[in-house]
Amino acid sequence: MAVKIRLAKRGRKKAPLYDIVVADARSPRDGKFIEKLGQYNPQSTPAGITLKDDRALYWLMVGAEPTDTTRKILSVKGIMFKKHLQVGVDKGAITQEVADSRFEAWAKDKQEKRESRIAKLTQGKDAVKQAALDAERKKRADMEAAKQKAQAEAEAAAKAEETTEETSAAETTEESTEA
Repeated sequence: MAVKIRLAKRGRKKAPLYDIVVADARSPRDGKFIEKLGQYNPQSTPAGITLKDDRALYWLMVGAEPTDTTRKILSVKGIMFKKHLQVGVDKGAITQEVADSRFEAWAKDKQEKRESRIAKLTQGKDAVKQAALDAERKKRADMEAAKQKAQAEAEAAAKAEETTEETSAAETTEESTEA
């Protein structure tokens, strides 16, 4: 029996969620499986991955073949590297302590890079939001200035009209007194 580590789709239309499962290669995608190893959510940024690391490593060591996508997921989580190190330990090329120290160093470096990428993403999003807010504030300030200018012009026009009416009224009264 050929065993595969693959994704089983669930979730709703256009919002997929996947279970990472160990299944017989002949069973359908969403059909019967041997064991559920975790979940994969490609909709979130960064993609959400929960995985039983020890069970995934066990299945890899006994010969289960991951599909392309699950191989990438396992690589991101470090399971493929851990398998590589464990094969070296089994062959006697390195000791378990050396393998563990190499994996810890790799995991620490990977975590630092991941945190910097996430910080960069959130910083970029914050910068875009701040720029949009600044543009909106500037637009509002311009609209307020235009509104005040229009009011000032309207008041000046009203005063000019009043003065012209007063002068014309004064001239008519002067003319009527002369007559």
